[in-house]
Amino acid sequence: MNKQTILDIFYRAVSAVDPYRVVGANADKVSSTLKENDLSRVFLVAFGKAAVPMARAIAERHGDFIEQGILLTKYGHAGSEGALRRISVFEAGHPVPDANGCFATRRIIEMLGEVDESALVVFLISGGGSALLTCPSGGISIEEKRIVTDLLLRAGADIQELNTVRKHISAVKGGRLAEMVYPAHSLSLILSDVIGDSPDAIASGPTSPDPTTYRQAQDIVDKYGLLERLPESVKRHLARGISGAMPETPKQGDIVFAKTSNLIVGSNMLALDAAAKAAEEEGWRTEILSADLSGEASETAKGLAVKARERLRTMQSGERVCLILGGETTVTVTGSGTGGRNTEMALAFGMDIRGEDGIMFLSAGTDGQDGPTDAAGAIVDGHMVSGAMLNGLDPEDYLRRNDSYTFFSRTGGLIKTGPTGTNVMDIQLILLEK
Repeated sequence: MNKQTILDIFYRAVSAVDPYRVVGANADKVSSTLKENDLSRVFLVAFGKAAVPMARAIAERHGDFIEQGILLTKYGHAGSEGALRRISVFEAGHPVPDANGCFATRRIIEMLGEVDESALVVFLISGGGSALLTCPSGGISIEEKRIVTDLLLRAGADIQELNTVRKHISAVKGGRLAEMVYPAHSLSLILSDVIGDSPDAIASGPTSPDPTTYRQAQDIVDKYGLLERLPESVKRHLARGISGAMPETPKQGDIVFAKTSNLIVGSNMLALDAAAKAAEEEGWRTEILSADLSGEASETAKGLAVKARERLRTMQSGERVCLILGGETTVTVTGSGTGGRNTEMALAFGMDIRGEDGIMFLSAGTDGQDGPTDAAGAIVDGHMVSGAMLNGLDPEDYLRRNDSYTFFSRTGGLIKTGPTGTNVMDIQLILLEK
């Protein structure tokens, strides 16, 4: 076993969910929607980390129909505009929203105000869209929304909990974009970055019916003990929503969704299938264990390490097995170190297999970024942690301080891909060789 083997499997998985490829494979949905409904104009709205390649796939095939478009992506993800004629490109903050995101979102709202029943609005939605597409509800500032997002992230809220709150302090999330577009037709092509691939959860479901409520948003705030730390404007807003003083987000069956179509074009499961195929071609017996991995990163890693050791003990001499998982864990930040959920998971896994032969583990984000770092994740085997300890490093201390990135920067385990242009959550690979 070597690092390149496990890296090659990971890269094949990421390539399978290339946004340009998966949107291009579904681009005929645009032409069929135009024809079936006798529509003559296209307005394009793309937001998320994969907005550029997704928009390029549509622009190259349907550019003549595009009257106007706006693209909103993360800083450093815009690259060359290429074929994006008549499409304005903006970059903004992620995972914490900023003023640039708010400005671009207001431009999107203004553009949608020009749409009529002769037009089709094509939404291209990918991971990161919830933070990027940001327009707080009346009375809440972008800085106050940023505070709420940061509090929830640091408390360890998962993506569903985070989005439930964000939907209810936003003017565009939780089906609000569909409200703005109606009675025009809209088609959303979606790259999923959430467990279960539910459209209402991806980027906080701006074009999907919202099953969550103001009461649930308040319950999440209470669960993490954050009420007293929330800005007063946010507390007032949630209280008014619960009392019925403001309308809820649109729900299933609302007329605003009568001409709306939401289609998942890429997902974590698609990437895991590609990883399995790549490993099999290299002679590994593969098993996809889960596409819904979640929970606290370090605790989840310990459970996986137990499974890996148990499985290795049952294998025959010379047997090679690749276990494949995907999903998105969380980290409750208590220290001041540098790291993300994937490097933290790799460190915890490595500590649990310390000294073991025949086990290698990779945990990495398909978007190429793990938390606020320049790494996608890390690779660890049974001897990396023990070797680090011989060199005077204390892995327990690094884990306690949430400083996993620094640990792997000193031991050589970091995976640095740069922005991949896609985002379908994380991938975990376990190679076992007897």
